[in-house]
Amino acid sequence: MKRLTKRSHIVKLLVGLVVGVLFMAFTFVKDDFFEIGKNLEIFSALYRQVSMTYVEDVNPNLLMKKGINAMLEELDPYTEFVPESDLDDFRLRYINTQYAGLGAKIVSLEDKSIQIAEIFEAYPAHKAGLEVGDEIIRINGQAVKGMTSEDVSHLLKGEEGTVIELGIKKNLTGTLENIKVIRQNIIQPNVSYSTTLPGNIGYIKLDKFLTGAADEVRKAILEMRRTAPLKGLVLDLRDNGGGILQESVKIVNFFVRQGQEVVFQQGRHGDNRFTYITKQAPLALQLPLVVLINERSASASEIVAGALQDLDRAVVIGKKSFGKGLVQQTYRLPYNNLVKVTVAKYYTPSGRCIQALDYAHKDNRGKAIKINDSLITEFSTVNGRKVYNGDGISPDIEINEQAQSMIVQELKNKFLISGYANQYYHKHSSLKDLQSFRLSDEDYSDFLTYLSAHNFTYSTRSEKALQYLRSELEKESRSEQVADELKVLAQKIRSHKNRDLVLYKEYIKGQLEEEIASRYYFQKGRYRVALTKDEATKKAQQILAATDMLVYNNVLSGKGNYHIIGKPKVHLASAEPLNN
Repeated sequence: MKRLTKRSHIVKLLVGLVVGVLFMAFTFVKDDFFEIGKNLEIFSALYRQVSMTYVEDVNPNLLMKKGINAMLEELDPYTEFVPESDLDDFRLRYINTQYAGLGAKIVSLEDKSIQIAEIFEAYPAHKAGLEVGDEIIRINGQAVKGMTSEDVSHLLKGEEGTVIELGIKKNLTGTLENIKVIRQNIIQPNVSYSTTLPGNIGYIKLDKFLTGAADEVRKAILEMRRTAPLKGLVLDLRDNGGGILQESVKIVNFFVRQGQEVVFQQGRHGDNRFTYITKQAPLALQLPLVVLINERSASASEIVAGALQDLDRAVVIGKKSFGKGLVQQTYRLPYNNLVKVTVAKYYTPSGRCIQALDYAHKDNRGKAIKINDSLITEFSTVNGRKVYNGDGISPDIEINEQAQSMIVQELKNKFLISGYANQYYHKHSSLKDLQSFRLSDEDYSDFLTYLSAHNFTYSTRSEKALQYLRSELEKESRSEQVADELKVLAQKIRSHKNRDLVLYKEYIKGQLEEEIASRYYFQKGRYRVALTKDEATKKAQQILAATDMLVYNNVLSGKGNYHIIGKPKVHLASAEPLNN
């Protein structure tokens, strides 16, 4: 009897605890709903009052959009409102790159003119004889100078099979032409290039993880295998900003066993967790694999690189990745609008989240701060290698790409590299061997003449800093006191600047060679030339082509310097090792 009474008390106590927890949860939810409802009423009344009584005419749609955007900016850059008018662009960026248009990229220049920046092979723009550098003057009789490139892009798109009439100013001759083009469905592939490198090393350049990305990677692997058995594979995720999470899971699935956890996402509440597991038999379980990343590899790219690193399935080469460990979900809103909301953080198989910025905590300028050092934790891969959270994916082998200098950036921004490529293309009927194509010193001298003819000038960062210093000194009435020193400094800066075209000659030649190759062989030509000079790809080939695979095996087993990957210089906590 006493035992029954005691058990009854325990049951009552447990029931009381459950009821208490449920009551507290209900109270919190009720309070949240009350605050949301109250603020909606306030906002609705304010919006109506301002729209109806403000002294000047108000555009209600614009006012609402700005208000919403200002509110979402307080959260993170990935939570965004998508009005109905922007749905097509949204789909192109995040879902599917198929649209009906001409197959050309355009840019807006400093003088507000619209120029063709790239032509896609075998699409309407190419078939109609349009070329990079041609200026679009009119679209269906409407002048476009002064419009944004986004607005012009909308005009170029339309229904498949419809005719569009363009007024074009040809780049080299300056003649005006009216050209009729029939819009066609344009598909920008996720895999922009694939090839078999010397030594039977496969190479795949994956630009994004939109619809069909995994199928394109599978197709590329199978196509290369038809030619000859692959000794290894390089998956290039550099400059890949991500896309659809599920596509990244499918791609990891090609290289790991069925039933393997690839990534899990965790929302605000403890029960809001979802784990992504491989569902298919692998396509290339034993194929040696290298993944290339850089500082612009983000999100889904980091899931692939991080999962394969945690599972000791691939050697990661390049530079530390971007550090985006946040998951977004899209919700429908009334009147065909959308909102994309950050709903969770994702974690690689070892349990690390690679998110680098803490958007919940910002500095006095409103900028998100780096993840706090106290939250940086050490995790373990399957083979016991040490990896870390809170700052992207660190490569197993780091390759420092040459930073783009100011002069190269200016040459690109002013379209002088592109312009010279056009001139070269019209002077030379063909390029016979892309693998060995190199510009001669005579060609580079010709390029310098081209720059002189186009009055090329630019301001270095140091010149801009010096100009700022001058203006500050003038405000303080001190410029005369240091006038001689400033003059000497300006002369030294100018002297160094004048040597830039010599100092960066080889890098500039490389950029010219890639651009020229694209005139003859489009994007494929650009990649073929670029790969012959790319240090990260060369390193991957060297590792995969080695007879003993010594470096490859040492990295994945964590021998020597490969045991600890990207250790930050902070005091660390430790997580449980990954058992698999």
